Amino acid sequence: MRILGKPAKIIFFKKHINNLIKSLKVYKLNKVNLEKNIFKLIKLNIDKNKSYNHLLRVAVNKNIISVSLRDRKTPKLKFNLKLINYKRIDPELKNLKYKLIIKHLSKMDNTTSDIALCFGKKILESGTSNIFFIKNNKIYSPSRQVYIGVTYNFFKKKLGKIYNKEILVNTLSNYDEILLIGSGKAVTSVETIKEIKWSRKSLKYYKILFNFYKNEILNTPIYR
Repeated sequence: MRILGKPAKIIFFKKHINNLIKSLKVYKLNKVNLEKNIFKLIKLNIDKNKSYNHLLRVAVNKNIISVSLRDRKTPKLKFNLKLINYKRIDPELKNLKYKLIIKHLSKMDNTTSDIALCFGKKILESGTSNIFFIKNNKIYSPSRQVYIGVTYNFFKKKLGKIYNKEILVNTLSNYDEILLIGSGKAVTSVETIKEIKWSRKSLKYYKILFNFYKNEILNTPIYR
């Protein structure tokens, strides 16, 4: 979850918690009073006197609830996407099964690069985010074998229509823009995919979505 400002705002807080609880139920980790205890720990870890530009992480296993904060690095417009052959384990659910992804990301400057997970010659998602592909003023995105995040659903409501389809690597030259959509990346425009010599042709939808997101931050209530 993105947390920012003083006093702090947590962007899409309730929706993030609802998604977490949904996955915990599937993994049978949803214990009595769990949600209440998560809220309590989050409140204990937020300093009312601190100015935030961070990512708030909540993790749960059979024994503990973990709450942590790390600095959010602002993505730059000069941003490259690197293709790797990998699919998440249980991709439709929130989980901690992402050691290989972390291994790749730890070698990168996350303000200027991310990985794109590809499987069966299809692009699924990035190491951190959902991906939108723009062509002829339409937005496309994979909907299978990916985790559909809160930020994705926010834009789906705003835009009215996202076309779900398989995105083949060998068709990427057809797309004018590629956008990363997620809590950490917010709205990030991909400038290049160097392996296939793709480069963006426009920033039109980046600007549209960025303004939607910026207004949502302004309208988000202070966390209490």
